[in-house]
Amino acid sequence: MTPNRMRRLWKKPIHLCLSLTLILCIFIKIVLRVKEDILHLNTRCHTGVSEIQQLTVKYGISCSAIYDMEPAEVGKSFVARQNKSFVGPTDKSIVNATSDCDRFIASKGYGAVQGSEFEHEFPLAYSLVVHKNADLVERLLRAIYMPHNVYCIHYDLKSSDDFISAMQGLARCIPNVFIASKLERVQYAGISRLKADLNCLSDLLESEVKWKYVINLCGQDFPLRTNAELVSDLKKLNGTNMVETRQPGTKTWRWRFRHALKNNISEYYESPKNIFEEKSPPPHNIEMFVGSAYITISREFAIFVRLSSLARRFLAWSEDTYSPDEHFWATLVRVPGVPGEVPRSDPDITELISKTRLVKWLGFENIHYPPCTGVYQREVCIFGAAELRWLLDYGHWFVNKVDPKVDPILIECLEEKLLEKQLMSKQKSNLLGLKRVCSTL
Repeated sequence: MTPNRMRRLWKKPIHLCLSLTLILCIFIKIVLRVKEDILHLNTRCHTGVSEIQQLTVKYGISCSAIYDMEPAEVGKSFVARQNKSFVGPTDKSIVNATSDCDRFIASKGYGAVQGSEFEHEFPLAYSLVVHKNADLVERLLRAIYMPHNVYCIHYDLKSSDDFISAMQGLARCIPNVFIASKLERVQYAGISRLKADLNCLSDLLESEVKWKYVINLCGQDFPLRTNAELVSDLKKLNGTNMVETRQPGTKTWRWRFRHALKNNISEYYESPKNIFEEKSPPPHNIEMFVGSAYITISREFAIFVRLSSLARRFLAWSEDTYSPDEHFWATLVRVPGVPGEVPRSDPDITELISKTRLVKWLGFENIHYPPCTGVYQREVCIFGAAELRWLLDYGHWFVNKVDPKVDPILIECLEEKLLEKQLMSKQKSNLLGLKRVCSTL
C-alpha cells in the first residue's frame, strides 16, 4: 500500500470523528440554550410578581387543563375568582419598583427578551392610551415587549399622581418606551380620545425605529399572539391595514348634529352632549364609515394620516362629533388611493373579520359567540378563565377586556400560554439551526 493511500484512509475516520464532535458540541450548546431560555421565560413569568398574584399556584390550577376545558379545573378557577381577598399591586408599588431601574428590569425579565432575526427585520410600534391600574399596564407592556419595537404611552391628564409617576417610571426604565410629548385630558367619546392616539402616532413616526405597522391599545387589552406570530400575520397583509370599517346604519346622528364638550361654565361633560344643531357635510364629501377606535395600520398609511390635508380637515370637522375615533380610521381607510385602501365597494369589515381586537358584546351573545363567563361592563364582556380556549383559538391578535379584579386567573393563563409558545418557537428555531449545520457536513 502506497503512503498516499494510507494517508487517505486515515483522513476519513479523522474527518468523521471531527464532524461527530462538532455535531455533539452544537447539540450540547442547543440543550444549554434551551435550559437558559426556560430559565429566562420562568423569570419573565414569575420573578418580581408577588405571591398573591400567583393564584394558579395557590389554588393548584393548571392553565393547560383550563385550555382543555376540564370541568374540575375550570371550577377551581371560578372558586379562585370568587375569593374577594385578592388585592393586586397598587400604582405606588410600580412607582417604588421603578425607582431602581436595573433591579426592575432584571426582576421583571425585560432583559431576557431577544426576538429572532425574522422579528428584528419587521419592527412594530404601539400606542398605549391608559388612565388607571399601573400593574395591569406593566403586565400588558411586558407581554408585548421586544427591545427592537417601540412603545408610546399616553396617560390621561386626569389620572392619579401615583399612576402618572408609575408610567413615567416605566418609560424611564424600559428601553424604547416613552411618554407622548403631548398629553390630553381624555373625555369619553370625545375628540381627545382620538387625539391621544394621534399624538403618539406623530411621536412614533419621529422614532429612530423604522417600524412597519403600528397598533393602538388600551390598558385592559391583552395579547393573544406572540410577537413572532403577529409579525408572521402582518407580513401577509402586504401593506394593507387591519381596520374595522362598515356602513354607518343608525349611527349617522353622531356627526349629523354638533356635540358640545363643555357646559356654559367651561366644565367638561362626562361625554359629548348633542345640541341638535345640524353640521355641514364632511370635507370633500367623504363617504362616512364606522368601526373601532382600535386599529393596526401600516407606516405608509400613518404617514398619510399625519401629512394629508384631507386627513387634517377631516379631523378638524370631527372635533364636535360623537366618538370620532370610531369613524375617523374607518372612513379614511376607504378614501380612494390611500396606502392600503379598502375600496368603498367592498363589503363591511366587521370586528369579527378585523383581527386587531376580540370583543364580546352583550347584544351578540349566543349569536356570534358563546356567553361571557366574566361580567359585562357597558355591554362589553370582561372575560373569564373559562373562555381561555375560545380566545386563543379564535384567531385575533388582542383581547378586550381583561381585569384582574374580575378574573386574575385568565391573565395568568394568557401569560403562561404565550410564554410556552415563545419557548416552543425558540426550540424549533434551534433544531432547524442544527439541521442546517448537519446538512453541510
